[in-house]
Amino acid sequence: MTYIGTIIIGAGQAGLAMSRCLSDRGIRHVLLERGEIANSWSHERWDSLRLLTPNWQSRLPGFGYDGPDPDGFMSMPEIVGYLRDYARASDAPVEERTRVLSVTASAGGYEIQTNRGAWRCDTLVLASGACNLASVPALSAQVPPGIEQINALGYRNPGQLAPGGVLVVGASATGVQLAAEIRAAGHEVTLAAGEHIRVPRQYRGRDIQWWLEVTGVHATRTDEVDDLRRARGVPSLQLAGSHEQPFCDLGWLIAMGVEVTGRLGAIRDGVALFSGGLANHCALSDLKMNRLLDTIDAWAETCNLPGIGPAERFAPTPCPSAPRLTMPLGDGRIRTILWATGFRPDHSWLQLPVFDRKGALQHHEGRVAPGLYVLGLPFQRRRNSALLDGVGHDAAAIADDILFQRGRSAA
Repeated sequence: MTYIGTIIIGAGQAGLAMSRCLSDRGIRHVLLERGEIANSWSHERWDSLRLLTPNWQSRLPGFGYDGPDPDGFMSMPEIVGYLRDYARASDAPVEERTRVLSVTASAGGYEIQTNRGAWRCDTLVLASGACNLASVPALSAQVPPGIEQINALGYRNPGQLAPGGVLVVGASATGVQLAAEIRAAGHEVTLAAGEHIRVPRQYRGRDIQWWLEVTGVHATRTDEVDDLRRARGVPSLQLAGSHEQPFCDLGWLIAMGVEVTGRLGAIRDGVALFSGGLANHCALSDLKMNRLLDTIDAWAETCNLPGIGPAERFAPTPCPSAPRLTMPLGDGRIRTILWATGFRPDHSWLQLPVFDRKGALQHHEGRVAPGLYVLGLPFQRRRNSALLDGVGHDAAAIADDILFQRGRSAA
């Protein structure tokens, strides 16, 4: 068994940021990575995906984008290269192809069984990601035989889909991007839309992510929201990594020929049943967008920045007047269902009493138990905790806490 005082599980952006912060504080550690550095970006994303944040916002502790296109958006190969460059620049001690099989408590610390032997540590940081598993609803079991099912982690490009119609379930960033791509490839597409948040890619001459940063929205702390559980479950903004479209929303999809329905509520006797609340979801989405724009406008008025355009308001989402409520799934129209219904972390190997009744890892701003931390989860300490640009703040806080706890133990 190999002993290392501090171990990090995962070598994506969270694990690498954690490693850099520990190195900066002189704390010896190792990263255990199931595949290779940036493994999820390499193997679990669709081909055309780009970051939703501009390149200038790709900042990690001690490292930042210095390429020729700061306002562009990294492709998957570029993200992988960026993170591997970061690992080299930080001299991160990564043990690749070391898959964690179990974590148990052991003698005041933790024992980690892997496919390459056992490790023991006093301090453990779980940085294996928030998007390891697709959250597919239980009603998927009611889909009739003969209809292929795929989730966003398994999807790569339209070429892998059977000829014929596709039902995309979910209207966050993933759902609208994939519905648009599949429709552009010639498939008949229906999108089942529940809760979603519509925003413009640019507002008053600046990228929306710039506004979210300078107005302090991204830096909102956990103690500044009334319902943290709900805040952590808010769907991703309807955005794509491109400046070509002012909006990547339901109106954009409708103009492409995508049929939009309400939320998929059930499948009974081979028939998909959709909610009648689409108009309400669209109205709430527009309301949230306009509240955000009000916040931006109020901030802009106090700063009087040069080069900022005038305030804007946009037409409401063009919600269909009578969206369908049912769709037979056995008539051959729909050949594939693509579940774009979110993601969740995989901590199945964590054999400790640290989960709530629904199986979610319990933590307070990343602190799980004595000597046990988690990093990279949505709204962990701030609203942008799960973003490439936000994980470094949380990593620094955890590194400081580890250093403080070590000082207490030595005293």
